[in-house]
Amino acid sequence: MEDIKNRKFIGRLIYSVLAERKSVREALLLFPDSSDKSIECAYHALVHLAADEDLRYQDFEYREEQNDYLEFIAQTLSAGKSLPRNIIADYEPYYKGVSHKWQEGSKGFWKEFLRFINL
Repeated sequence: MEDIKNRKFIGRLIYSVLAERKSVREALLLFPDSSDKSIECAYHALVHLAADEDLRYQDFEYREEQNDYLEFIAQTLSAGKSLPRNIIADYEPYYKGVSHKWQEGSKGFWKEFLRFINL
């Protein structure tokens, strides 16, 4: 039941990003900790959106295609449904889970630093 509630919440977050009511960063910070593959996939789809910002401004067709893809994800999650396996499988080899929130203090700094240099 918690997964369905979280999926619906994430669907609304994606809609708010597409409508430019929230930035991608604001939306990512609101993601719940979850092992639901659909939520992990949505997280990384938004990360991809932010990473492609320059390309989106240069290529209108690419922007429209990416928006349609995110809208499909938002529609599916807003209904409380799991994303199709092929979409989840596209992201699984490259990403593992949802990024964890930054911890304050020196412990958080060293943890992120070591992660950054891949240790």
